[in-house]
Amino acid sequence: MTVSRQGRTPLGTDELDAQGTQMTEWMTLAAAGAGLALLPRAVRRLQLSVAKHPSLGGHSKMALRLARWLPGYAFDEAQFYGADGADAALQQRRRAGLQRLAHTLNTRHARTLAATREAREGLSDLQLTGAYRVPFPFSKTLRGLLGVGAFVQRTEGAWLVDLDDQRLLDLTGSYGVNVLGHAFYQRCMAEAQRRALPLGVSLGTYPEALLDVLARLRRISGQDEVSFHMSGTEAVMQAVRLARYHTGRRKVVRFCGAYHGWWGDVQPGPGNPMPADHTYTLEDLSPRALHVLRTRQDIACVLVNPLQVLHPNKAAPGDSGLMGARALPAVDAEAYAAWLRQLRAVCTERGIALVFDEVFMGFRLAPGGAQERFGVQADLVTYGKTLGGGFPLGVLCGRARWMKRFRDDRPADLCFARGTFNAHPHVVMGVQVFLEQLETAEVQALYAGQEARWDARAARLNARLAEGGWPVQVSHWSSVWSVAYTQPGRYHWLLQFYLREQGLTLSWVGTGRMVFTLDFSDADFDAVCQRFAAACERMQADGWWEAAPSPKALKRMLLRETWRAWRQR
Repeated sequence: MTVSRQGRTPLGTDELDAQGTQMTEWMTLAAAGAGLALLPRAVRRLQLSVAKHPSLGGHSKMALRLARWLPGYAFDEAQFYGADGADAALQQRRRAGLQRLAHTLNTRHARTLAATREAREGLSDLQLTGAYRVPFPFSKTLRGLLGVGAFVQRTEGAWLVDLDDQRLLDLTGSYGVNVLGHAFYQRCMAEAQRRALPLGVSLGTYPEALLDVLARLRRISGQDEVSFHMSGTEAVMQAVRLARYHTGRRKVVRFCGAYHGWWGDVQPGPGNPMPADHTYTLEDLSPRALHVLRTRQDIACVLVNPLQVLHPNKAAPGDSGLMGARALPAVDAEAYAAWLRQLRAVCTERGIALVFDEVFMGFRLAPGGAQERFGVQADLVTYGKTLGGGFPLGVLCGRARWMKRFRDDRPADLCFARGTFNAHPHVVMGVQVFLEQLETAEVQALYAGQEARWDARAARLNARLAEGGWPVQVSHWSSVWSVAYTQPGRYHWLLQFYLREQGLTLSWVGTGRMVFTLDFSDADFDAVCQRFAAACERMQADGWWEAAPSPKALKRMLLRETWRAWRQR
């Protein structure tokens, strides 16, 4: 006999067995219930995983872990010229070619390079760009041979003039600012300064010109309200903050390969020392991404960078990633417009803020930006760069329901965002002059037929590259161009230096990106084609595209080098 826990009724063995069986059944049912309760969460997590792009670009946490694991290594001079297995004769040819190139550049740009070396000691930005201009194994040896100047003294039309009075055709785009040409912004800045100078540095108040600027921005953007910031990054930060404020949700959706500034939540992966735990990086142009947006309850906003139409799900091409052969599919603007319409419908259905980040592409595709070009209205739109007429600026335009920063019924519940230099009088005047000029017949003519014009120019350069038999091709979206290669190679990054020898200058990211101004003349483009072809011819003559490895061989080379460096840590 066994006494029950209450000490009242004795229980027999059979009764104990029955009670144990019943308890086991209850526990099984409870476990099954808990499992069923967790099942929807597991399904949603799986759907999120498959909606991410399968590359490391779509899995930012994995990419960050890999970046911390990847060992650094540097080629010495003997390894530098034969990293692809080239024989001794080819290595000697390459060595002679690079020594000639280095002598030319170092002599021609001596004063500019000296200033750059002096500035690098105290300017951390130059230390970064100098170290990462080429793939890291080659960087140390190359920096000992030649450098790239970072100083200019003036601009002349489409040309930059450095400290040595050397003229270089400018294909940098000034990080996207220079949409309409250097002379255009010189005029804008001069007129803005003339208008703003009587105001001095009166901050916290507004110049009367702001009324005109507001009316113009509301008309161009199709939005209700405007807020001013000092950079495109800040404008995106405010758009995300407002979306979270009004939805009560934390998560941000961005698409693989897109850039939205350098702050933490929108730059997951390498470059950000902390994991972006509230950011989902999904696959662009994917029905799986739409399904995630339809089924999750935690998404505040979706960020769209219209530049991704040029290379969906891939980052802007830089030389460190241009070792393999990279296909350059034609831009399908209509397919991308259809995708944006689907995004618009889902975001409306789910109460998610659709944010167009037009900081880089704004006013390049059309006077009304991507909203006008694709025929899709966003909830929030960020602008910057060129809109300031040459002055630093970020602007957020949006629907009134998304832009409001306080609640009437809860006075302590605010969404704060201010900056001392927001709406600086010189910047406001710069915006006013820019928007005035945007409506002139001269500027409107630059937009008329521009897609056909740039299509024809890209086709012309590609034909010249194919005729020369060089493994290079370009793709473009309007005046933003990408450069890629039709065969793998360890030395594609050297093309930027051969281009500079021919008087073409690109931004620090290297050979992969060229950004033209809309006022680029036919004569200037003729010069680009001739100089680009001359650079390819010289690079080929020096043997850098010979002994090209197969894709599999290239991967094996990189894996062996990485493993060797890892073991030697």
